[in-house]
This record gives sequence, C-alpha cells and structure tokens, in this order.
Amino acid sequence: MKILALELSTARGSLALRGDKLQFAREWPNDRKNSGPFFEHLAEMRKQFGKPDRIVVGLGPGSYAGIRIAISAAIGLQAACNAQLVGLPSICAIECEANEYCVIGDARRQSFFFTRLCENDLIEGPTLFEENELQARLGAIQPEVPIFSSEPLAHFDRLQLRYPSAELLARLAQNEGHSFASPPLEPMYLRKPHITTPTPS
Repeated sequence: MKILALELSTARGSLALRGDKLQFAREWPNDRKNSGPFFEHLAEMRKQFGKPDRIVVGLGPGSYAGIRIAISAAIGLQAACNAQLVGLPSICAIECEANEYCVIGDARRQSFFFTRLCENDLIEGPTLFEENELQARLGAIQPEVPIFSSEPLAHFDRLQLRYPSAELLARLAQNEGHSFASPPLEPMYLRKPHITTPTPS
C-alpha cells in the first residue's frame, strides 16, 4: 500500500510517500501566503510514483489556512485516485526519542494550548490555559518528559522547537490499529467556530 502524507500545519511544510519503505519526502519553509512549493512537490511525487492508496492529512493544531489547503488537495487526490482519506493530529507526528512528550502552542487571545502524547497518540488535550496557568501545568511535568512547540515561545522554559513530520505521519498511517479521523476532515479547533448571526430586522 502506498501512503501519501501531507503536513502543512506549521511553518515547516512536509510531504512524504511510503510503501514498504520511504519512497519520497520533501520539507520546505511553509509560507501561508504561497502554497506553490507544496503543489510543486505534490506534482513531482505524482509524476514519479503515480497514485497513492491512502492519504493522511495532519489536522493540527496549527495554521487553519495551511491545514485547509492540505485537506482540499487530499480531497481532490482522493477523487482522482479513489484513495482512502484519513486524518491525524499533526502533533502526533513529532519525532521524539521519549515515550511521552508534551506540545504547547499559542492559541491567540492571550491563551495557549497544552497537549500530552504517549507513543505518538494523544492522551490529554488540547486544553486552553492562560500563561500563568500553563506555567503551573508545565511545572508539574516530570523533568524527563520533553516539551515541544512549533513556534518560539520565549516565556516558557524547557521548550524545544520541533515540527510535525509527514514522514512520521505516513508511518503512523500504516498502523491499522491507530485511531484516525474520517471524512469530512476538519482542522482541530481549539475553540468553537465563531458564527456571526444576522441582526433581526
């Protein structure tokens, strides 16, 4: 089975194709205003290796714009290739030597998200905290558990900058026992989407 993984949730985009082994992988600076490199790498992969059997998309948390581009491209490929489409939280695909790790990020509006993972599976969160609350939560984390973020956050100690990997997403998607999101795929929302209702006339 050929598995194509698409990851555009952070400032580092990546794309990977796996069969019995890794066949194709690309990483690049992910400019949210220019998705050209992503589509260039995707076209290069299709030209060399043809149709994937399964497509896995990183669902965040992260850039809604980037994730939606990846989801839209995956839906188009699914229709053209009759491939299976699944999603996984992008934070599950951070390479880590430790069995457990935490990921935090800026959730805007003076808040931050916190997640905890074990064996690349989400076991806690995403939970929103104000800065002082998150400082206290991180202070309770055992020293041997790494804390990652995909963006610089100067206020927090122990933080390591690390990005999700499409290559790892593809490896995870080979595991039939993993818990996948099924279509229709959506970015991981940290808050309920805000809907503006019309003013009664």
